[in-house]
Amino acid sequence: MISTDLSTSKDSALRQTMLKPVVVQVVFDKPLAQGFDYLWDVEKIGKLPEIGNLVEVPLGRSKSVGLVIKVSDHSDFDIKKLKSVNLLAPLPPLDPSMLRLINFASQYYVHSLGETILPTIPQMWKKSDGWDGILQKIAEAEKKKSKNKALIPEGLITEDQLNPNQKEALHALLANKEKAGSFRAILLQGQTGSGKTAVFLNWLASILEDENAQVLLLVPEINLTPQLERRVSAYFPEKKMVVLHSGVSEKKRGIAWYEAMTGRAKIILGTRLAALTSLPYLSAIVVDEEHDASYKQQDGIRYSARDLAIWRAHDLSVPILLSSATPSLETWMAAQSGRYENIRLDQRAKGAGLPIVHLINTRDPQNQYSPGDVGAPKQKSLITKTLALAITKNLEAKKQSLILINRRGFAPVLSCNACNWLSKCAQCSTYTVMHKAGSIANKALLNCHHCGLVKSIPSFCPDCGNADLKILGHGTQKLEDAVEEMWPNARVLRVDIDSSRKSKGAEALFQEIHEGNVDIIVGTQMIAKGHDYQNIGLVAVLDADSRLYSADFRAAERLFAQLVQVAGRAGRSGTNGEDGGAIYIETQYPESPVYQYLLRHDVDGFLAFTANERAEAKLPPCSYQALIHAEGKSLEKAIQFLNELKQFLRGRGVITKELKVYDPVPKPIMRVAGSERAQLVIESLNRKILQEALEVIDQHLRQNSQGRISKASRVRWLIERDPIAI
Repeated sequence: MISTDLSTSKDSALRQTMLKPVVVQVVFDKPLAQGFDYLWDVEKIGKLPEIGNLVEVPLGRSKSVGLVIKVSDHSDFDIKKLKSVNLLAPLPPLDPSMLRLINFASQYYVHSLGETILPTIPQMWKKSDGWDGILQKIAEAEKKKSKNKALIPEGLITEDQLNPNQKEALHALLANKEKAGSFRAILLQGQTGSGKTAVFLNWLASILEDENAQVLLLVPEINLTPQLERRVSAYFPEKKMVVLHSGVSEKKRGIAWYEAMTGRAKIILGTRLAALTSLPYLSAIVVDEEHDASYKQQDGIRYSARDLAIWRAHDLSVPILLSSATPSLETWMAAQSGRYENIRLDQRAKGAGLPIVHLINTRDPQNQYSPGDVGAPKQKSLITKTLALAITKNLEAKKQSLILINRRGFAPVLSCNACNWLSKCAQCSTYTVMHKAGSIANKALLNCHHCGLVKSIPSFCPDCGNADLKILGHGTQKLEDAVEEMWPNARVLRVDIDSSRKSKGAEALFQEIHEGNVDIIVGTQMIAKGHDYQNIGLVAVLDADSRLYSADFRAAERLFAQLVQVAGRAGRSGTNGEDGGAIYIETQYPESPVYQYLLRHDVDGFLAFTANERAEAKLPPCSYQALIHAEGKSLEKAIQFLNELKQFLRGRGVITKELKVYDPVPKPIMRVAGSERAQLVIESLNRKILQEALEVIDQHLRQNSQGRISKASRVRWLIERDPIAI
């Protein structure tokens, strides 16, 4: 717990330093339960310590940067043996609300303070050899910044330009403005293309009328940031905005973080890491596309940025707005119960209708090409006849078509028909994906998307020597080739991680789409959400069924959200009386509830149906879960480690009717990068009981581990609260 026993009064503290030593406790980015005590030499450092100071101290045989979490005049250790703080970073201390947030995150997600808070600080500030003159360098960098280019006027939609539905939503947001200093959690639920962004930007304008106010605007993915950045700049040209995400260079992120934590930046736009930025004057938070799984960190401390943003807003007594066309079940149920306010936008901003949904049953021969059909491709078509005719008609109408397949590469698997050899990864329990020449290197290669292994494509089967190797399935690259063959006069653009690496980045690819330089876009989920395309007339989804049936109970919910989101890219520029485009979904199971609710654009109906299913099965959000991850050199050791943990819990009486601990099982992808992985699921209907059990587990494992590695079995372990995938 972050605390202080030393008076904050300068005069009093100075008098104390004449009589008693000043001791600070410092934490580091290491899995250590407690911090280390150091002496603070006031004369050497030049000022008194404060909770939240970033310092350089000796640690072992080297030096390390850590954070002060306690200031006192005594230590449990011999004062004479304590080492002294070397340097103080030229920064103000992290603000108290940030420290409270980190305290909560550390306890809730069962991680030490140091490994919770230090990763949120940019590397630029964790290199103490660069502290000398760093503020002057930042000032010089600010002076050299070129002036912003002329803003796109279409980005600005003032209050008087909003349609009646948007104005009603805005007035609902502004209704309790006079109740300053009160917590409000608001779900802004609106159809795709209904103008949610324009509503919440006009709302933020009222917040930013206070010159000191800061607002935090979270987006789920990096590629959504540039478009929103331009819109925010158009709304607030006089307000300093900084952007924080992992794609920003180390220097730019370090400067942006500094300007945010000193209060100079008034608008902080970023991905999940921005949620853990020190903001001394934070007055409002917006979480855009709040349902998105990208808000959940998947390594280190596995926090939910959305959930921490809600806790932070409650702690500060400020409003938080959660925006989505397809709210997460947790948020939707909170709004239905009255815990959150619910503001709706039930019509598209320009009055266009919703996209028409077409389900193409791939089991129906009428939807497939037959021999002799006019326009049939030379080889077996990756696209049904029904969809191909619709794309042709859309091209004739001078509209763009968007085709989604959530699989990158050329083909997922390379195989041998003679002996059934498959292109398995040597280090993972998955397959290496075939990538054509130019995507990763100058020649075609096999690449594992989990460990990164890259190897040449064999000329013959490694097992039997057969030279006739076949590809199974298809990804974006193969689909791109097929589309170019079927529509040779169309301008085709592929948008996935591989193509964005080759070009100037994802932003340049999206700009090509916005400028109308493309006829058909083929891509992964990168193209599916958040983008305000103006000329998409048709959206197609291939291989949707692969995400429909899964061991993960959230699979249907995620697929439904993705389909609604990608459908919403069509017909966004339509005005009153115009249709909203169309979405075509190829499926073998058109009767599935996911597709049937989508046909009716019934988001609330689907969420109510899903909520009933979860309640019957007692699954989240109707219960609470945690995962204990274990990985080692063998699966047997990982399973044994978890079994021993379960036996310990049973012996301690932790396992009761109110707390269920399942048997350990291999993870869905059992081996990654040579490590065998297993998991233990813990579940309870009571959040407090689960938390107490996790604290017992954490204490037990730490006592028998070095860091997070078991001393006996050398198995690495990790505790995860509220997992989004099991």
